[in-house]
Amino acid sequence: MKSLPYFCRGEVIRGFGRGSKELGIPTANFPDSVVDNLPTDISTGIYYGWACVGNGDVYKMVMSIGWNPYYKNTKKSMETHVIHKFKEDFYGEILSVVMVGYIRPERSFDSLEALIAAINSDIEEAKGKLELPEHRKLKDDNFFTSMTIMNGH
Repeated sequence: MKSLPYFCRGEVIRGFGRGSKELGIPTANFPDSVVDNLPTDISTGIYYGWACVGNGDVYKMVMSIGWNPYYKNTKKSMETHVIHKFKEDFYGEILSVVMVGYIRPERSFDSLEALIAAINSDIEEAKGKLELPEHRKLKDDNFFTSMTIMNGH
């Protein structure tokens, strides 16, 4: 995919309220304006990369783009799971992400357990891939420090 790495940021909005409750894997949702601006060559599926909340630290992340076949969504979404334990949720904060690589296409699962197992395997794969030097260097990209300039501070 020639659009990768892909940089984007947006406000964290309330999603479907399933990530934390049903899956134990909290995700941050982007508004439609961010989803609608995705380049056409970025297909649905699972991606890995780096994410930063507000002016905080940069952490590894996995992101699901698509219709979540397991839940049969009718609206395309971008859901980011930041691989870090946050003390509280961060609705309304600005989430900056760089999508670095692609893990797998979207698919449906026979059970919630199978979905959770797949997500955990995606997380492990992302952790490993992001250790590669060409991916690690994106963690320090100016994109993540340019937030302060954007806000005029």
